[in-house]
This record gives sequence, C-alpha cells and structure tokens, in this order.
Amino acid sequence: MDQEIRLEALIRANASDLLAFLERRTDPRADAADVLSETFIVAWKKANKAPTDAVGARMWLFAIARNLLLNTHRSTRRRQAVGNRLRQELEQPPADTDDLDALAVREAVRQLPAGLRELTELVHWEGFSLVEAAQITGVSSSTARSRYAAAKQRLRVALVVEPQDSLS
Repeated sequence: MDQEIRLEALIRANASDLLAFLERRTDPRADAADVLSETFIVAWKKANKAPTDAVGARMWLFAIARNLLLNTHRSTRRRQAVGNRLRQELEQPPADTDDLDALAVREAVRQLPAGLRELTELVHWEGFSLVEAAQITGVSSSTARSRYAAAKQRLRVALVVEPQDSLS
C-alpha cells in the first residue's frame, strides 16, 4: 500500500512536466496524452522497480515516457514506410497491362458506378461467387443478381461486345 501511495504522489508531482515533455516531442501534440497514459500504466506495473528517492523516481518516470515515445516513433515510421511501399506498389501498372484488351476491361470496370464496380470486382477479380459477393456488400442475392446483370450490360456497351447466343 505504501508503494501505491508513493507512486500516486510521484505521478501527481510529475504529470504536468511529463505531459509538457511529451507534447514537445509528439506531432500531433494530442498524441502526448496517449503516451502519458501508457507511461502511467507501465509505471504502475513496474512500481516495485521505482527508485525511492524523489530525483531518481522522477528520472525513472521520464525514462519510461522516453522509451514509450521512442517506440511510438518507431511504430509510426514503420507504418509510414509500409504505406509508402504499398502506394508505390499500387502505382505500378498491373502485370497484364501489355494486353490492350485487359486494359480496356479494367478501364470499363473502373467507369462503373461504385456499387456495380465493387460487385463485379469481387466476382471476377477476387473470385467470390455472386452470393458471397452479395453477403460481403450487404445486399440480398436478388439485388446482387440484378446489379451484376446491369454491370454486365454496361460493360458490353462500353466494350462493344455482342451478347453471346444462349444456344451456342
């Protein structure tokens, strides 16, 4: 119990200084509050390791905050690096772009209204059945069928494709 009281007093005495420390080192500044709360959680979990002298305990709290801040910065950099790599990858043309027909189909699908485009992509590019695509998009199977039929008709017009004779 004595340890809890010491930790609470330590936190109360240093909370505003810790917050200022973190605000000067975070962007956006609002993230400082998150790191501060994590600092308090870690300090609570490791309370038995806190130095008993005031200066040492203060330094201990700041070291916890600094380490959490470094972890946050590393995580942010990793997330940004992954996002940048993904953006670069997505900017590359698809592998089948040397096929003019494939380019025309992709462009025609891209021109479909969002609901029709999503359904068409789920069926043809992601390999889902029409019923599965309906479930993913949250529409009934009958709605998905009618939207899919509309998408096919729009694509036929856009690509000037003659409908196949159902007997052949």
